[in-house]
Amino acid sequence: MEDAKLRELVESELENLQLGVQIAKLRAEKNLSQTKLAAKAEMSAPKISAMENEPRNLTIGTLIRVAHALDSRVEIKLVRRKGMKGGRRHEGEGKVKTRSL
Repeated sequence: MEDAKLRELVESELENLQLGVQIAKLRAEKNLSQTKLAAKAEMSAPKISAMENEPRNLTIGTLIRVAHALDSRVEIKLVRRKGMKGGRRHEGEGKVKTRSL
């Protein structure tokens, strides 16, 4: 496997884990078990566990439900990948817009 592909894979996994860690941390701050959070978010406890441990293929709607159950909000932002080259600069490029949901 090439170093670049390996780096990309590792960065992707770390991004996924960060989301799961954020959910678990907020849940712990609220002193909620996975079961209690699941009830508040109207989903199953195994789904909460999966989100915390291996957050993959989550919908924005699911994230919003969990965030609301944690009295939080979801922020999504697009950021430039490290090491990306090429392409033309477009007006406004480089600026990051965020929107709270």
